[in-house]
This record gives sequence, C-alpha cells and structure tokens, in this order.
Amino acid sequence: MPPTLGSTVLYTLSETDAATINQRRTDLNIVGLRVFVGYEAEPGQTFPAQVVRSTPGIDAVNLQVALDGTDIYWVRDRTEGDPGEQGAWVQPSSS
Repeated sequence: MPPTLGSTVLYTLSETDAATINQRRTDLNIVGLRVFVGYEAEPGQTFPAQVVRSTPGIDAVNLQVALDGTDIYWVRDRTEGDPGEQGAWVQPSSS
C-alpha cells in the first residue's frame, strides 16, 4: 500500500537518477546559469522525499526528492522496494 499524500519516505537513487541530476546541473552551468549547486549525486544514495501524488489502487507514487544541494528531483511512478534500474522508495523506520 503506497504512503499517503504529504508523507515523507526515503528514496534511493538509481544510476539513471544520478546521471540525470548531474547532467542537469552541468548543462545549466555551461550556459552560464548557476541554478543548481550541490554535491555530486551517486547511485545508491538515499534522500528524504515527499509524496506529491498517490493514486488509490496503484502502488506507485510521485515524489519530490530533497537532494544534497539547492535543487529537488521530481520522480514519477516509483514503487516501494529494490531500486533496480528505477529508483525506489521505502518507509522510514520510526526509531
């Protein structure tokens, strides 16, 4: 069962996620816009993410991932569990 709207989960970056984040930061710096500043994203890193869309009956959610920098990363239709080729979220422990 997916988390509810507004819930915070932990999101693990896939290789594609990390490459997309780093490329976006690089591309904007090349054209003279230093919009996003942050540490390099790497596959397997985990960040807090807020659920911005959760559809009943579907186990996938859309998330806003809070990166270690000045930007966020929006991901669509992510499921809980193993990141694999696509990143994945997990419920944080309550401890």
